[in-house]
Amino acid sequence: MLSVVASTAQVSPRPPLFDFQGVSMIHHFTDNWENVQNFQARPDDILIATYPKAGTTWVSYILELLYFGQTDPERQTSLSIYQRVPFLESDFKILPFGTELADKLTTSPRLIKTHLPVQLVPKSFWEQNCRVVYVARNAKDNVVSYFHFDRMNLGEPEPGDWNHFLRRFMDGKMGFGPWYDHVTNWWEKKQTNSKIHYMFYEDMIEDLGREMDTLCSFLGLSPSSEEKAKVMEETQFDKMKNNKTTNYSGIPVMDFKISPFMRKGKVGDWKNHFTVAQSEQFDQDYQAKMKSKTLKFRTLV
Repeated sequence: MLSVVASTAQVSPRPPLFDFQGVSMIHHFTDNWENVQNFQARPDDILIATYPKAGTTWVSYILELLYFGQTDPERQTSLSIYQRVPFLESDFKILPFGTELADKLTTSPRLIKTHLPVQLVPKSFWEQNCRVVYVARNAKDNVVSYFHFDRMNLGEPEPGDWNHFLRRFMDGKMGFGPWYDHVTNWWEKKQTNSKIHYMFYEDMIEDLGREMDTLCSFLGLSPSSEEKAKVMEETQFDKMKNNKTTNYSGIPVMDFKISPFMRKGKVGDWKNHFTVAQSEQFDQDYQAKMKSKTLKFRTLV
């Protein structure tokens, strides 16, 4: 397993947000930008795209097990998920560039993750007609998860209190831009690109077997019932939360004393954070900003 030798005490001050090509970003995702944009995708690459805190690790691990769980079981215990599924645009200094990790992958297909909005995805993924698995999560649960993630991740901007963070989210002043634009623009891209499979976190919580069947159909996979059962077992939330290769416990910038990387993994936890007034204000703002008539989310199962 890749060792991370830096300590929390050595971590730089929390990075500020800045405008980057019309999207709020932090330098960890732009410092290696030339290599990101020039990244050479391969036709069999699978890009896992999400807004932050929408089930990225969950879907990454599902795909990793579907493709390599049977053929290379040692890989599942010897390498952390961020090595098996590199974060393309990442430049965290304590790890190799995401582009470098992706280039060094020996698997086929290569599984690569990104949080980039659709307009910033390297053009080679479109030129090579790569398959993309996009996962979206309802806005209220997404912002709650993002808040706790930023609290514990010293590599993220200072979150402030919950009320301040919620306002920032509504204003789109978040890493990787507004949630509204991200989920909608990827949805619109899917309408004209059959290589994009758009999934919903809430559907996965409701019936993972059903969603996995649909995903496998998209990917052209035909796992046996035993293989499918094994994947579903290994990707249960509590099991992943206690798995050192998937829970990010080896990353020094993440302070698990504040909050674990994998916190609850539920639908509807927003009700434990939003006041009635905040919920009403958020709903009004949501209706104004979500222009798509066909993209629908559920805030409860």
